[in-house]
Amino acid sequence: MLKKILIGLLVVIAICVAGYYIFLNTGIQLPAETDEIVAEVLASDELPELITGETGFAKNGDVKIWYEKMTPTDSVKGTILLVMGHSSSAIVWGPNFTQPLVDAGYQVIRYDNRGLGESDWMKDWNSEHPYTLEDMAKDGIAVLDATGVEKAHIIGASMGGMIAQRVALSHSDRTETLTSIMSSGYMNDPEMPSINAAGMQDFLRLTLRYLMPPSEAGAMKFTVGIQQLLQGNGPYSHPIKKGVERTLYELRKRKGSNPKVGDQHTAAIAASGSRLEELGSIKMPTLIIHGKSDPLVRFEHCEKYAPLIPHAKKLFIDGMGHDLPDLYMEQIHAAIIDNIGG
Repeated sequence: MLKKILIGLLVVIAICVAGYYIFLNTGIQLPAETDEIVAEVLASDELPELITGETGFAKNGDVKIWYEKMTPTDSVKGTILLVMGHSSSAIVWGPNFTQPLVDAGYQVIRYDNRGLGESDWMKDWNSEHPYTLEDMAKDGIAVLDATGVEKAHIIGASMGGMIAQRVALSHSDRTETLTSIMSSGYMNDPEMPSINAAGMQDFLRLTLRYLMPPSEAGAMKFTVGIQQLLQGNGPYSHPIKKGVERTLYELRKRKGSNPKVGDQHTAAIAASGSRLEELGSIKMPTLIIHGKSDPLVRFEHCEKYAPLIPHAKKLFIDGMGHDLPDLYMEQIHAAIIDNIGG
């Protein structure tokens, strides 16, 4: 009897192990050249310098926020404040996005949201009393205070777009214009389509494959996988080397990756609720940008909240996903420059 039980347990274990490996090795796959590129970057003596502007820290109460300021050599037309999204530090705003804005005559400031990069990691965070998007909007205002900027053009992507909306609503006196990219007026709206199950499974696979146990190579490959996961159906791909270099730069030259920030940012979005009933009060020039094949913040979110903002300009891009690929950058910049006044 005992022998039969043991055999049965071994069969169950074998099935579970086989199922785990099948799950782990199906779904999204990295490009064939990924391993070679990761090895090349790891073996390199030098990483490209990704922070070249003037850096400093702002304070929102007891929270310290890191920022970088990039200023044109000629006269300055105004200031752009860039707000990045969920679990992503300021350096995700790459030079392909920032440099054309500087070249157009604007001072560009990007900053690490709390919990990321060189900003304070919230070690005393409590899930029952999380910080909110309003708190994070005040982080951005603190950066404007620290850099002596009275009003700025606020540009936010994903969760950063939600924060940018909050800045425009709660701090309209500091907001020149608003640009909300691949974002939502209410991320947890029950009327909106949720992230599909296949995408969630792929995210879990990438986490299990490359982040457990943690390593530099694993984190770099995870970045490549996430880029693929968030990509739209347009004719483009993301440069693998740039993505893995940015990840290694974060790990070696900054504070690395905060494993707790994902839960914190998700809680901040949930605790902040809906802005849909408030958006009609936004009076400053506003631009809404969204990819029609966004797999994370689905295009339906944009279709719902964009019409609520009076006179908002809209740029809806066929083929773009939850990303900012080079293929569409020229039209994105053209729309932004038009919105902020040329």
